[in-house]
Amino acid sequence: MLEELRIAGLGVIDEAVLPLGPGLTVLTGETGAGKTMVVTALMLLFGERADTARIRPGANQASVDGRLRVADAGGELADRVADAGGELDEDGTLLLRRVVSTGRSRAFVGGAPVPVGVLGQLAERLLAVHGQSDQLRLARPTEQRASLDRFAGVDLDPYRVAFERWRLASARLAERTERARELRREADLIEHGLAEIGKVVPLRGEDVELDAEARRLAHVDGLRLAARAAHDHLLGDPDDPAGEAADVASLLGLAVRALAQQVGADGDLDELATRIGELAATATDIGAELADYRDRLDADPARLAEVEARRAILGGLTRRYGENIDAVLEWAESGQRRLVELDVSDEALAALAVARDTAAQACAELAADVTAQRVAAAERLATAVTAELAGLAMASSRIMIDVRSRPVATGLPALSIAGTDVGAGPDGVDDVEILLRSHPDAPALPLGRGASGGELSRVMLAIEVCLAGTDPVPTLVFDEVDAGVGGRAAVEVGRRLAALARDRQVIVVTHLAQVAAFADRHVVIDKPGATDGAGVNRSNVRLVDEQQRLVELARMLAGSDSVTAREHAAELVASAAAERASARTGAVPRSRSKKSISKKSISQR
Repeated sequence: MLEELRIAGLGVIDEAVLPLGPGLTVLTGETGAGKTMVVTALMLLFGERADTARIRPGANQASVDGRLRVADAGGELADRVADAGGELDEDGTLLLRRVVSTGRSRAFVGGAPVPVGVLGQLAERLLAVHGQSDQLRLARPTEQRASLDRFAGVDLDPYRVAFERWRLASARLAERTERARELRREADLIEHGLAEIGKVVPLRGEDVELDAEARRLAHVDGLRLAARAAHDHLLGDPDDPAGEAADVASLLGLAVRALAQQVGADGDLDELATRIGELAATATDIGAELADYRDRLDADPARLAEVEARRAILGGLTRRYGENIDAVLEWAESGQRRLVELDVSDEALAALAVARDTAAQACAELAADVTAQRVAAAERLATAVTAELAGLAMASSRIMIDVRSRPVATGLPALSIAGTDVGAGPDGVDDVEILLRSHPDAPALPLGRGASGGELSRVMLAIEVCLAGTDPVPTLVFDEVDAGVGGRAAVEVGRRLAALARDRQVIVVTHLAQVAAFADRHVVIDKPGATDGAGVNRSNVRLVDEQQRLVELARMLAGSDSVTAREHAAELVASAAAERASARTGAVPRSRSKKSISKKSISQR
């Protein structure tokens, strides 16, 4: 629940603080005074896209701060705030902030900077805004279907999963069937490549090993001479018994014998003698290995020709299927898998058809269940809305909700349900239409054609009241949804908004005194004629007391603060107070309503 809203530099509002609280809060004022800016501020605070044109002329930025009371300090909302890096205050309140400046928008949750999208996510749990534009949305079939689904508690997720599975299975079969020739050609190419590779039977790393062997065979004479020379330098020439040339082993032996004469005289020298002895042993080992290496070298022209021939064969594979033999083998493995996918045999197509039909059957069963829920709920919702309309000065009107199978259309997938083909989509197989019969002799017409603006307002409010239990958000905002309503219907609108406010916070922007009379808290937004230093009009936002409230209601009723208008205003307030007192004591009001409203969070607007 919002406890306080602070607005600075937004439109005609220079700076204002709105004290809010539980129950019904109404915002009133002359046209152009800035009532809409309050709703705009709420939408900005909860993630609406920023428009720099909203910044007050002469201001560097616009900012909106909100303090919310969080009912469950250890619940899901608090966890979301913690995940964003913010935290609740010690008293269990949450501070939100939105700053809009030229080219930049910033958001803060619980003192931590966050992406603006986080505010939108919080809005889904905290706030729902309803405005005059909702009347237009209500005339759309998709919105009408969504309203019915909310009332019925329809969960479309299982159906949507089955729908996607069916569409994927259908697409696979269609692709395999329609592209059979093309897929067969691709399969032939893969099979040819696999046969070529299979004939060669390459081994992983074989090309690398053959390259090394080819280089060795091509340089065998030079390698042998180098190994012989290195051996002789280390151990001497075995073919020269005289050994006139000094070798490393002999020199190291002399060094070891020279140091051996002083063994034990100095530890440092003894260590050096040991290391020289190890070096002599290493030289001897390396010389022996060089002799063995030289003896193993074989200048075999036949083997070199054989290696080169194999390299040429492997090179043909790497030119066509991969940069090296390992890549060629990987191509072969992926080719084997692709062949399974490219199977266009009668058996493979039959298996795909079975998979498609099985998925279609599962999807059809879930669609039929969704339809059954909608049909069962349609009559209940229509009856409930009709009863609400009776209290909104539309007693002779009747609401009907038509749930009918969607016809198959070009480009629309079709499901067979109870032997009839119907058009299917992610939302099911039904078209839902809300019809209004304005009086018993009138035809039932779609809302978009059969209702005036005022009637649409009342129908929307009636539907929202009946959808109450589907929306758990604690704060509801209504932006002049009473447009086109007056007289006794306006009183009934106020009564229903007050009923909604019994167990949640309701904020209403209204121009009707009959609605404002039901408020627990009355905020007036006006232009006292003052301007700032730049000559820009400035609006005041003030919470009024009982006497000031009567003045405002009188203005709304008669356009002036006359004695008669005040008396009428006082009568309205007294009547509304009596209505609310009766409701609190359990008396049955003239038209009871359920207690919630459909959720159209501002993040979805």
